[in-house]
Formats: sequence, structure tokens, C-alpha cells
Amino acid sequence: MSTEVPEGYRSGFACFVGRPNAGKSTLTNALVGTKIAIASAKPQTTRHAIRGIVTRPDAQLVLIDTPGLHRPRTLLGERLNDVVRATWSEVDTVGVCLPADQKIGPGDTYLVGELAKLPRVPALVAVATKSDLVGPTRMAQHLMAIQALEEKLGITWAHIVPVSSVTDNQLDVLADTLVSMLPEGPPLYPGGEITDEPEETLVAELIREAVLEDVRDELPHSITVAIEEMGLREGRSEERPLLDVFASLIVERDSQKGIIIGHRGERLRALGEKSRRQIETLLGTPVYLDLRVKVLKEWQRNPKHLNRLGF
Repeated sequence: MSTEVPEGYRSGFACFVGRPNAGKSTLTNALVGTKIAIASAKPQTTRHAIRGIVTRPDAQLVLIDTPGLHRPRTLLGERLNDVVRATWSEVDTVGVCLPADQKIGPGDTYLVGELAKLPRVPALVAVATKSDLVGPTRMAQHLMAIQALEEKLGITWAHIVPVSSVTDNQLDVLADTLVSMLPEGPPLYPGGEITDEPEETLVAELIREAVLEDVRDELPHSITVAIEEMGLREGRSEERPLLDVFASLIVERDSQKGIIIGHRGERLRALGEKSRRQIETLLGTPVYLDLRVKVLKEWQRNPKHLNRLGF
């Protein structure tokens, strides 16, 4: 991008909030145009505030994908909630994702209520996600229920926008709406960048997603991924690069280690293969992935382990 910033150029931060599986990560990925946030139907899938960057001729919108706010049961849970509240108080606008195929429930009310309690409430946009799953009558009821939250919780929606990430319905309208709420100013990141997350973080998240999809019922939250080492293999020509990734899947108990390794290591091999393909797609480089399983007893409750793992 040239140093000349057009008049009226806007730039700033937005984030999406919503219950688990409300479509937040899918929406972030759809607006950025590539997969930077992992999507899963399980709560607590997102653990880092990943930023997606949408750069347009008239604006730059930086999307922050926060972990879901929840009532914490572990030290990890408390730290994730702190990340969320800190993010909310720093962004220019918050998109509250309220899936059209589900009734507005206590979880939604709790979330919006927490936003209303912030010392500085950002501009709020209600996003009726998954619009492709309902007909016009149900959508009209849903939009009325969203409107009713204003009086109930003492907030004001700046806009209410129905969207579908699956059919791309109204995504452009949502992007324009979020941009309209940003302050005027030059871009915050160089053009061409789509995220400021280090590649190691993105790779770790992709591996974790592959594992979560496979063992979702057996050990949802006890898994994290540590990238021990990552770099291009030396002695290879530029035409034939190979990226070496050495990663550890960290679980809390020996029994969980057994579940992930599977019979004669078959499950771990399959997970490694799936993760490797995803990493190659993301980074556009052939990858050699060395995936091991480590047990760190009760890591979610141990401050020392949490600090070392970057939480």
C-alpha cells in the first residue's frame, strides 16, 4: 500500500462474541477470506485472540477472534475470561453473533449483559448468523427477539444484520457496517498481511483442531499443542523447500495419551497426516511433521505449566 492514505480512510478493531458454535470463527474466516481461526462445535475451541486483517481501498478492519466467555472452572478458564474482557474494552465495535436457528437463551443474555457492564461499551452490532438455515417467518421472530434485548439489558444496537457465512449472504453488508463504525485513520498493518499471529501459533491451532475433530467426546479441553521447533530444512534448494515442524500434543493423564496414540499408533499417525495436509495448505510449503504426545499432569490448573504454554 502506498503511503498516500485516501481521504476518509478508516481503520480499527472489531471482534465477534457469541455462545459456542454461534459462528464467530467461521465469520472471521469468511470476512478475511482464508482460514485463520479454527472452527469447531465445541466450547473453548479458540484460546488465543487471533487477529484477521481485512484491507480494502477505503479501510482496514482488524478482526479479533476471542475465546468464548464462560463461567470458569479452572485457572485456564479464568485467564481466558480476562483475555476476553480486556479485548472487549479495546475494540471499536463488537459483533454479537446470535444464530438464527436457535432461540435467544440465557447464555446470550449473559454475554450481552457482560458487555453492557463494561466501563466503556463499544458500538454493538447484532449479527443474526446462519440465516441460510431458517425461513422468513422464523427470521422475523428472531430479529424481534434481538431488538427486545435493548430494553431488557439497557443496550443499544447500532445495527442488526442477518448473515450466512455458508452462502456468503450479506457478508459485504456486514463488512461495510463494521467499517462504518471505525474511526478515521491510516492502516494499522501493511497491506497484504492477513494476520499478525506468528506462524507457530497458527500451526499449533491447526493441529489442535484436527485432534479435537477426532477425539471430541473423549477429551475436549485437556489438549493443547506446543510447537517445540519449526524451520526450513537446511541444505534444500529454494525450488524444493521442506518445513520441519516438531510438535507435542499435551494431555493431562496417561490414559488420554493412550486414546490419542490409538492401537499401534494408528490414530496418532492419522492425526499427523491430517494436520500436515492442513499446514501445507495454509503455508503453501511441503511439511515434515513430527508429532509426539506428552503428559503434563493437571496442566490447566498449574500456573507454571500455563505460563510455559503461553496462557
